[in-house]
Amino acid sequence: MKKLLSTSAALCFGLALAGSANAYDSTGCGLGSMAWRGQSGIAPQVLAVTTNGTFGNQTFGITFGTSGCDQNGRVSGGTQKMLLSFLENNLDQFAMDAASGNGETLSTVAGIMNMDEKEVASKAYQNFAYLFDSENVDAVDVTLKFYQILKA
Repeated sequence: MKKLLSTSAALCFGLALAGSANAYDSTGCGLGSMAWRGQSGIAPQVLAVTTNGTFGNQTFGITFGTSGCDQNGRVSGGTQKMLLSFLENNLDQFAMDAASGNGETLSTVAGIMNMDEKEVASKAYQNFAYLFDSENVDAVDVTLKFYQILKA
């Protein structure tokens, strides 16, 4: 058993070193996800998934709302990260939709935030000048501002 675990760990580590792709945290919730939170790359994600699977704490966390999980099995506090990920790839379209007060990106944001689509669209439209206060605004700034608006 130890030999299998050692071989698996070495293989995973080797694959992590061989690849250079960065991915957003897709490990879900659990002890491993908490231990490697904020780190990017293959190695931290493999370690997080391995830890979650080895200790079986992800199921426990989802069931009892511990280890960064809520009762719906979502990662607590991950909403802002998902919003940032989405806006990094769709900021221009989001700006156009926010300026008009409707569009697919606003629908998607409403889904990410688990909010009413009309409320999200209204807040984006009403706060457009604040969200896009310069032509050089970036996704991080827009995410932080919009997240605060939606959570207020």
